[in-house]
Amino acid sequence: SIKMDLLHSNGVLIIQHLQRDYRAYQDFLNFMSHVGDPRNIFSIYFPLWFQLNQVVGTKMIWVAVIGDWFNLIFKWILFGHRPYWWVQETMIYPNQSSPCLEQFPITCETGPGSPSGHAMGSSCVWYVMVTAALSYTVRWKDKSAVTLHRLTWSFLWSIFWIIQISVCISRVFIATHFPHQVILGVFAGILVAEAFEHTPAIQTASLRMYVKTNLFLFIFALGFYLVLKLLDIDLLWSVPKAKKWCANPDWINIDTTPFAGLVRNLGALFGLGLGINSEMFITSCKGKNSCKISFRILCIAASLATLQLYNFVKIPTHTEYLFYILSFCKSAAMPLTVVALVPYCVHSLMRTTEKKLN
Repeated sequence: SIKMDLLHSNGVLIIQHLQRDYRAYQDFLNFMSHVGDPRNIFSIYFPLWFQLNQVVGTKMIWVAVIGDWFNLIFKWILFGHRPYWWVQETMIYPNQSSPCLEQFPITCETGPGSPSGHAMGSSCVWYVMVTAALSYTVRWKDKSAVTLHRLTWSFLWSIFWIIQISVCISRVFIATHFPHQVILGVFAGILVAEAFEHTPAIQTASLRMYVKTNLFLFIFALGFYLVLKLLDIDLLWSVPKAKKWCANPDWINIDTTPFAGLVRNLGALFGLGLGINSEMFITSCKGKNSCKISFRILCIAASLATLQLYNFVKIPTHTEYLFYILSFCKSAAMPLTVVALVPYCVHSLMRTTEKKLN
């Protein structure tokens, strides 16, 4: 349509402007793209927050998983093009004069482009973190505290927007998203996070509830995919485009296909449910050690270290089904480690040292 062509061609002008005038900031923008990566939620933000505040940690995983699931469904409905292939395929530029967009190793995402998953993941998780931090300062009652609360409020929301805008600019700079896709992503993320501010039920959910939610999300996404396939609409239409127009075939990543993200998220949610309802979690995180600062710091350090080791576990990508099954297991292992395994080991260590001392 003409409207979309106008939106896209203006987006391309913005990308060209960024790539031309902000070359000096390339390393910073690449870094911000990694900051916005939804995978960091499970390996960095979650282990930090879960030990500081279990309610926030739990909410964070739910928000990330449900947000990313909505992102997938929206991507399937909206059929958004990505700039790096759109400029090659559009007919609006006269005789072979299509603009030149530079590509980077992280450009070639294979899923549809709208709304941006990075923008959505980053905004929903930072929204949870900022509201959580501010809920601590709301409790201060005296006069000077009110001023302090206002200052903290302004400071934290400024940080929130600086991070969101940086992530958005970085996604546009590397030509993997048009500006309207990242803006849509940010606001969709905020909506999901705000919705979870009003659902306390997730804090007391049983393992059965986690399994039911997982099954619902999986069956709905798969059903949606199959129904559209029957109508002869291929939801993986974007993968061949990515493969055709990516400047370097090595940059194409199976990790970014639609189902890879879905499986990763379902794994994480299942792992959280398993961990929170396990005996290990109940004895260690609800025991007398759990209030000690030393226990929490040890748990955070050990969790972050263990999860960095998981990054070295490379999943074979040659057979897709095997990749999905192993990806699910790896994703489930991450929250399980943070919630149950690490605290239990730290708890046992502290118990044995206490006994020795006594």
